[in-house]
Amino acid sequence: MTEPRHPKAETVAESKAVIAAERAGSAFLFLRDGADQFVVVPLDGRERVTLGRNTDNDLALPFDARVSGVHAVMQLLGGAWAVEDDGLSRNGTFVNGIRVTGRTRLRNRDWLRAGDTILVFRNPAEAVEPGTIAATEHAPPDVTPAQRRVLVALCGPQVRERRATPATNQEIADECVLSIDGVKSHLKELYSRFRMDDVPQNDKRAELARRALETGVVTEREVRG
Repeated sequence: MTEPRHPKAETVAESKAVIAAERAGSAFLFLRDGADQFVVVPLDGRERVTLGRNTDNDLALPFDARVSGVHAVMQLLGGAWAVEDDGLSRNGTFVNGIRVTGRTRLRNRDWLRAGDTILVFRNPAEAVEPGTIAATEHAPPDVTPAQRRVLVALCGPQVRERRATPATNQEIADECVLSIDGVKSHLKELYSRFRMDDVPQNDKRAELARRALETGVVTEREVRG
């Protein structure tokens, strides 16, 4: 199986599927499954959707071992969709990188993470509100393959060895076969992409590793290899 990752419409057929769902005017989700297939899930006509690893869920994610049997519930309440995880899941449900406690309303272009799977929520009929814009600013940034390798190496000691600190520049250079200057250049760009200008310099490495794992840009399974 291919590692699930942040979903994007990358082909003409995938883009057409998203456009068709938007034109239908109703809320929908899209994700990439365990075989890296792009999946659009219409929510029209539904009022309650369960997500989980068990195959009898409305939206089954059997390919993700970090998803609980019944992981979370989405409900249509007063015309708006919300996600609820009141202790259902073992590893938590996240909306825009923030862990759900109780119930969280979903807005157009929000993203959810359950286990190592990321789902994007779209509601074409929803008017843009200030809160929506603020939420989407924290969506996972795009990273290049080389930057992803640097992130995996950065997170390695914390995930594989349960070390308190992330990898040093030298450790990243050795794992990725890069020069120290190359590592520094990648890290500088990653700090920018993760909007870390306000993070103290001494804390940036640990915070970058935390955000990379928290947002699902890289996963623990990926880091463990």
